[in-house]
Amino acid sequence: MTEQPDAPAEEALPVPVAELRPALEAVLMVADQPLDAVSLATAVGYPQPQVSDALAALAAEYDEQGRGFELRNVAGGWRYYTREELAPVVEAFVLEGQQARLTQAALETLAVVAYQQPVSRARVSAVRGVNVDGVMRTLISRGLVEEAGRDGEHGATLYRTTAYFLERIGIVSLDELPDLAPHLPELAEMEEEMRESLPEPEAAATEVPADDA
Repeated sequence: MTEQPDAPAEEALPVPVAELRPALEAVLMVADQPLDAVSLATAVGYPQPQVSDALAALAAEYDEQGRGFELRNVAGGWRYYTREELAPVVEAFVLEGQQARLTQAALETLAVVAYQQPVSRARVSAVRGVNVDGVMRTLISRGLVEEAGRDGEHGATLYRTTAYFLERIGIVSLDELPDLAPHLPELAEMEEEMRESLPEPEAAATEVPADDA
């Protein structure tokens, strides 16, 4: 009688069964695009059919509970969406945020971008003397600032003002901005100092004190 080989030991799953749904929720929460079941299965370490069942169960659970968001499978990818019937609430919130006044820090940062563009965050931080990461995110979300390529020397992302910025301040082109020379006679010297002290612009941005957005 031949001995049967021992059955291969079953591989342990990275995520316990009880945590499969929370794991899927966590991954979907940070995803910036729809994810298919195969990608999600790879992320949580479960077979794709089991993940598909869990996704369908989550979607049904949200619908049953009447949550303000829903989980949809659109064009083969799963993603969170706000419920269509709540669109007026979301629209009012977004519009109110767009119309809110900019803080003094945001106005000062916007002025630096307007006069120095295209400019990296590190250079804006150097001019203002504070870290402007949070403020720049605010300006970008308001549609006042946008990316403008890369710095050829250091590879840093450059930023410029948008057409919406011109519209908001009521000018046709940047040429109509008032001359800053009378107010900043030392601007050329400051620029030279910045070039000498910031050989690594993006790295230098993390060394300055924080500022409120």
